[in-house]
Amino acid sequence: MPHTIHIDPHPLLDVGAFVARFAQPVVGIATPAPIASLAALGAHAPVSSSEQIKTAARDLLRHGGFKPSGRSKPASEYLVGAVTEGRFPAINAGVDACNVVSLHSGLPISLVDIDRLEGALTIRIAPVGTSYVFNPSGQTIDASGLLCLFDASGPTGTPVKDAQRTKTHDGTLAAISIVWGTNALPGHTAAVTRWYRELVGAFATVEDVTLVRE
Repeated sequence: MPHTIHIDPHPLLDVGAFVARFAQPVVGIATPAPIASLAALGAHAPVSSSEQIKTAARDLLRHGGFKPSGRSKPASEYLVGAVTEGRFPAINAGVDACNVVSLHSGLPISLVDIDRLEGALTIRIAPVGTSYVFNPSGQTIDASGLLCLFDASGPTGTPVKDAQRTKTHDGTLAAISIVWGTNALPGHTAAVTRWYRELVGAFATVEDVTLVRE
């Protein structure tokens, strides 16, 4: 399928995106040591977060009326807390690369299984009343006002929690990554996406995504 995402007008959004194709189900791909070594706040990385980046990421989510705090904070903030508490969620090469880049960049990143998507993809602000299941136990999040990647069936990836129905899993063979950046940080999204692609390129085939701004 062609990799195209249509993006509704937004004054702050600066998106980075690419597709990774795995030669075998991702569960069988060991996380390369250089990526695993990045799962610490003091690890050397070509990008770094800051209070300015944290604030800018929250402002990006606030634009549509969403409140990015508490359990609805950006996923990048969750990762900082997890690493601080010694519980970095090591899962597989694809997810681990996503998480270390989000950790060090301060930007939330979505990782979605391509084969679970339906129809055309669009990034837009979720209308009031939008909700979706985000974990295997069936818990839901009120996504009203939140930036979301939508397919024909609803929200898939968001800067807070990705939808359970399109999350990557042990058998994933291809995934699309969305770096949720903001133009309040000139050049940061591009640098983060470039580094992320380099890391993933060590264990997967990386393909471009066409972003069409409406």
